[in-house]
Amino acid sequence: MFSLKDKVALVTGASQGIGRATALALAQASARVALAARNQAKLDELAAEITAAGGEALAVPMDVAQPAQIKSGFEAVRARFGGLHILVNNAAVTRDGLSMRMKPEEWDSVIQVNLTAAHIAIQQALAVMLRQKWGRIINISSVVAETGNAGQANYVAAKAGLIGLTKAIALEVASRNITVNAVAPGFIVSPMTDPLSQQVKDALLARIPLGRLGRDQEVAAAVVFLASDEAAYITGHVLDVNGGMYMG
Repeated sequence: MFSLKDKVALVTGASQGIGRATALALAQASARVALAARNQAKLDELAAEITAAGGEALAVPMDVAQPAQIKSGFEAVRARFGGLHILVNNAAVTRDGLSMRMKPEEWDSVIQVNLTAAHIAIQQALAVMLRQKWGRIINISSVVAETGNAGQANYVAAKAGLIGLTKAIALEVASRNITVNAVAPGFIVSPMTDPLSQQVKDALLARIPLGRLGRDQEVAAAVVFLASDEAAYITGHVLDVNGGMYMG
């Protein structure tokens, strides 16, 4: 496992699914981890699990739809740990529906949480990373950002926007030894895919060469790699973790 000793990481959407698995993997790699999400109880449970395993974690209640909460959350992390080295923008929501019927609030809420909040978090992180001349920013995009997906125009637009944001910020901060990359998961066993009917899951499996849904730990492993010193020469990249569903 890649070592993240003496590094501080913040993961948004850390209470469940990919975010939770990522927080655990970062802690296992010896990072001190700030856990950000809306569900205080789940954050406390995860922080206790990390602490029990010998790690260090801080629960940071944060609704990323509220810019003030993002800023105060980052302040809490800096106060506790004295710095920040790794940001994982994972928080996301869906408000699915055909584009012609999509309400403005369904569009706006997904763009706000999945894209705008990520940019605000990056701004907060860079305030620290630029001074220390070291940083890793990892944005969790999606395979549908690369393929499109009917009934998810808002989600696809936001996740595709994350890829563009990744590349733009990567160019802006490369000279300060800060890398910015994206991970694009395919269909992962998670609270987002659990409600899908078996018929829908079977149709998905037919499109995945490896013949199965992914595991959140497999996405987390990609994040740990991109956060490590071993990935220092990778920036502006989109790492696909999708079982071969999309080969760009």
